[in-house]
Amino acid sequence: MQDLLFDFISKYVSLTEDEKNIIISLNTFRTIKKGTILLNEGQNSNESYFVLKGCIRTYYIIDGVEKTTAFYTEMEVLTPHCVISKAPSEYYISCIEDSIIIISNPEMEVEVFNKFPKFESLCRILSEELLAKQQIDFDKFKTSSPEQRYLNLLQSRPDLIQRVPQHQLASFLGIKPESLSRLKARIIEKNKV
Repeated sequence: MQDLLFDFISKYVSLTEDEKNIIISLNTFRTIKKGTILLNEGQNSNESYFVLKGCIRTYYIIDGVEKTTAFYTEMEVLTPHCVISKAPSEYYISCIEDSIIIISNPEMEVEVFNKFPKFESLCRILSEELLAKQQIDFDKFKTSSPEQRYLNLLQSRPDLIQRVPQHQLASFLGIKPESLSRLKARIIEKNKV
């Protein structure tokens, strides 16, 4: 698994063997079972997550109904808002597949940044990329119909269609599961013509 991480990092910065050994020595790799809740609403946490393998999601429970807001898959990072705000979490984070993730915290990150400044540059670049991607995704979501949202998802994240339960996918798209089924049928029918 560490090779996956090092391959990813090498796209941004080169690592020496010493730096690789430091990362390994941090012992932050965790294997998490499907269904595990990493963070509950109301819980305080200082953990950030980097998905090496698997899929995690963020969601709210509003009036007893889960509202999925995001999915994080391979080579994606999630720093819950509560880590920054030091306030209890307003949402949940759970694994929807067996996953291998790296768990870090701000103290660990500061220590690594002090020893290896290039990691701070790497995190800044990744944060900028993530912020830009999330803004584009948010804009597309707000300006699209449910059908366009689904088509955008098919184009940008086709893996999610197979990996994510239908009801969670529907929630993410802002529609009911029955509406998603009808929408899929309508798209299939259009493509036959």
